[in-house]
Parts: sequence; C-alpha cells; structure tokens
Amino acid sequence: MAALLEVKGLKAFYGQTQSLYDVGFEIPDGGITTLLGANGAGKTTTLRAICNMVRTDGTIRFDGKDIAGQATEEIVRLRIAHVPEGRGTFTTLTVDENLRIAAYTRRDKAAAHADLERVFGYFPRLKERIQQQAGTLSGGEQQMLAIARALMLRPRLMLLDEPSFGLAPLIVQEIFRILKRINEDDKVSILLVEQNAALALDLATHAYVLETGRVVMSGPSSVVKNDENVRKSYLGY
Repeated sequence: MAALLEVKGLKAFYGQTQSLYDVGFEIPDGGITTLLGANGAGKTTTLRAICNMVRTDGTIRFDGKDIAGQATEEIVRLRIAHVPEGRGTFTTLTVDENLRIAAYTRRDKAAAHADLERVFGYFPRLKERIQQQAGTLSGGEQQMLAIARALMLRPRLMLLDEPSFGLAPLIVQEIFRILKRINEDDKVSILLVEQNAALALDLATHAYVLETGRVVMSGPSSVVKNDENVRKSYLGY
C-alpha cells in the first residue's frame, strides 16, 4: 500500500525548546496508524507539526508533495482534517451551524449537502440535535460533532487527538466503531493519538511508540501489542 503521508527527520520547537527529535513514520493510503506514548512524549506536537502549527524542521510529504512550511489553511485545503484534543467546536453555535461552517470553503454546495446527510448517517444523534447549541451537548456528542465537522472537509487524512478523552467507555466504543466505518466505507486514512492503547492497537494496522520526542518502536499493531515493554507500560499486564 502506497504511503499517503511520509514524515522524515521531523523536529519541532516551542520557542527555543525542542520537542521532537528526528521523528519519522509513514501512513499508508487508506490505513489507520496510531501514535502511542506517555503524556509529554510528543504525540500532540506531531499532529500540530503536520499542520504547521509549531515551528518545525524536516520533511513532510503528503501524496508525494512536500508540504512542510505550508500555511495551515493550505494544508486544510489538501484535505487534511485535524480533530484536536478538547474537540474545538463552536459552543455557542448550533450543530447545523458548526457543520455548515466546516464546509464553507467548498465550492460544490450540492456535494457538501450530500456530505451533510452522509455525516448524519454516521451520527444520527447529531441529526436529532441539529438545532441544539453545541455547548449544551454531552461530551460524547461534542466529540461526534468534532469528527463530523472534520468529515465535512471530505478529508483524505484525519488527524485525531485523544478522541476518547473524558468519555464513558460505551461512548468510546461507539465512536471507535464509527471511525472504523469511516475508514472502510470512505477510505479515509487516519492518524490516531490515543491514551487508550488497547483500543488504539485494536483499531490501527500500524503503530509507532514515542518517548521524549523520539520514535522508539514501530511495527504492525499485532506485533507492537505483544511487545513486553508495551504491554507493561501501556496495556497494564
């Protein structure tokens, strides 16, 4: 499977402080890849670096083209959708307004309307609450709205940062089932940052483990899952 995203020698900086050190990984076109690591390992920074939201050095290639240094808006136009930790919805706007704003830059309004119905197919609960203010939704519904907003961009690649954070286990399982459907039905590639390593490794086909800004292990999820250090550090057995 060809690589949709290739990252090589990636460094990232917050001011004078370096956060990533020569990070490298690939995301296959149509695949799901997960980044594992403890808090502060550099997982969120990696997603932000792809979107040029921090100062970086190194190579980032998307669909064969170098995108390092491109403006964040241009990266979004390439159909790379970032769902940040904390969801990032417009809490004072309705569900409908949040979704329509996400599709604002799209020129084909008929296709955008069709995508709205497609999104409601994944998240029927959002359709039931279409005129409800986003800030009054439950945590799980707000996470669904954040993913739905990303889907309105018709992404080729979704960057998901801690989608399970603060949610009840049953809601988390539902969201992960939907992510699997999005990947399989719409062929959306996914880069997943997730503290729940067991869930992430079950969903993903490939995994990378970050420690203090460096990749210390990578491989098929089934192999990483059975590594003794991963089991002790992230899976709890």
